[in-house]
Amino acid sequence: MARKYGKKNVVKIDPLAYNICLLGESKIGKTTIIKEMLENLTGDEGYMFLEMAGEAGADAISGIVAEDIYEWSEFEEVMEDIEDNRTTDYKDLKTIVIDTYDGWIKLAEDEVVKRWNRKNKDKKTDSINAVEGGFQKGQAKAFELMFESMMRLRKVGVSVIIIGHVKNRENIDIASGGTYQTLTSDVEKIYFNLLKKKMHFIGLAYYDRTIVTEKTGKKNIVTNQDITVNKLSKEDRKIKFRDDNMALDSGSRFAEIVEEIPLNAQALITALTDAIEKEHNQGKSKKSIEETRKEQDKTEQKRIKEIVSTLSDEKELDKLNGQIKNFLIANKKDLAKLNPLLKKGKELGIDNPLDIVDVTIARELAKLI
Repeated sequence: MARKYGKKNVVKIDPLAYNICLLGESKIGKTTIIKEMLENLTGDEGYMFLEMAGEAGADAISGIVAEDIYEWSEFEEVMEDIEDNRTTDYKDLKTIVIDTYDGWIKLAEDEVVKRWNRKNKDKKTDSINAVEGGFQKGQAKAFELMFESMMRLRKVGVSVIIIGHVKNRENIDIASGGTYQTLTSDVEKIYFNLLKKKMHFIGLAYYDRTIVTEKTGKKNIVTNQDITVNKLSKEDRKIKFRDDNMALDSGSRFAEIVEEIPLNAQALITALTDAIEKEHNQGKSKKSIEETRKEQDKTEQKRIKEIVSTLSDEKELDKLNGQIKNFLIANKKDLAKLNPLLKKGKELGIDNPLDIVDVTIARELAKLI
């Protein structure tokens, strides 16, 4: 009987089920607002900031849960610890925050260069631009490494929020040939373009400034015109999700996201949840938001337990297969030691003990060594 593929999507109610990125000017309060949002949504045990490559933003924020990451291997250790202890030490963990994107890129690039050098000892390099033959293939490999990590965490029910810095970038309009400026991510364009494709929400935190022109009471001695100065009369911190003028590089996959909000945690939570709920209500489901939320939470908890159990079996299988392989190599000339293992393997339907894919069989054979 043929399997029928395709199913109707039900929008997930939890805002942390989506990929979120917050870009912003330096010292505007990006880390603080994300911390406050997460403590509101998940509590103290529900999040962890990873301070990438010496970012040190958490040092000035009281009570924040954070870990310093200086090498890609340290990031790997965090992921492995979460996977191994997801239902115990990390049972309440909902989100990992990457702070910041540019620091994470640096670690990924260093790791890609290391891996390239290990495989290509005659073509060693210290530059990401030389990896895979250049032409930004090394950068693409680094992003692939980062995105795979995001998927690995999300597989065990831990979402990823990315914080990044911004800069002004000059762009050329294809139609007119004119130039215009955009406030956008400060990383290489390839990294931001690849990231944008994977994000459901991209907010850009900025200062909305009102500048007024005032007379100084003096006149230009040549033109006899009043001398004026520009003064800052008002400054508000805001987050932009959409910008019709294309001056701010933000965006969302949710059509009903509000264009702009004040930079505070409650406004951010409201913007995300309202956009999600409006999209949910576009569907034909007769279930309420709360009914859908409870059903999704129950399903997600069951899914996480099954995934964690599968990952645990896979890691155990790798470990046992390694032990069996080492035993076979060490005793390849000692049939008295090998025969019991080979005989048991055949009883269990295994002709070659190096080809075990069932952890229960691996456990049985491992008992004999």
